[in-house]
Amino acid sequence: MSENEKVAIVTGASRGIGLEITRQLLDMGMTVVAVDIREDLLAEMPASLPDAGEKLDTRTQDVTDSKGFSAVIDAVAEKYGRIDVLVNNAGITRDGLLMRMSDEDWELVLKVNLTSAFIGSRAVARHMIRRREGAIINMASFSGIEGNRGQANYSSSKAGLIGLTKSTAKELSGKNVRANAVAPGFIATEMTEALPQQAKDMALALIPLKRMGQPSDVARVVAFLASDNATYITGQVISVDGGLHM
Repeated sequence: MSENEKVAIVTGASRGIGLEITRQLLDMGMTVVAVDIREDLLAEMPASLPDAGEKLDTRTQDVTDSKGFSAVIDAVAEKYGRIDVLVNNAGITRDGLLMRMSDEDWELVLKVNLTSAFIGSRAVARHMIRRREGAIINMASFSGIEGNRGQANYSSSKAGLIGLTKSTAKELSGKNVRANAVAPGFIATEMTEALPQQAKDMALALIPLKRMGQPSDVARVVAFLASDNATYITGQVISVDGGLHM
């Protein structure tokens, strides 16, 4: 690994948007530490990214485990001597109407989608501050901007991520550490594939560009924010939604 080679950590990296983000950052020449709770899916990543070689480093970790996730981040910093980028992408849904939503479904979605990003950002901040350089990118959502029926937990977690992003940016900008959020709309992933066809048709009718986005559409924006081309951008929420929010 060369002295100037950047190191990125991506959570929820084994599939969908996370896998495509990993691909884009690898293509930029970064070493990428892919973190996911699914060891079986992490084991499949080298086959999906055959050119990655030693630049792909996989770590099995529950990102809601504060001590465990923080320890992974510290271990990455010790191994490579730097962490340049953290992408807080891990996320789940447990949809349901507000009046029927259980405490467990509320708490789990907030924990995976929001608390894990707080844990990761807190742990990585001191390493980035020490080097006076870094980029934290949080995966928000259209639902966190507009809200969405049947997703009180998910929308709240993503709205919370936007608040976390802006607060992080204000706290760390003096140390040249940037924080931004990306807010995808309807993206063709396993999560959206599980939606009923009627729901998909209704969504498409609302999108000015009249198509669902692809994981690569989101990943390219993340890659830009992680790059040296975005060193004057912080505290922003960039929508990738085909014009849904405008």
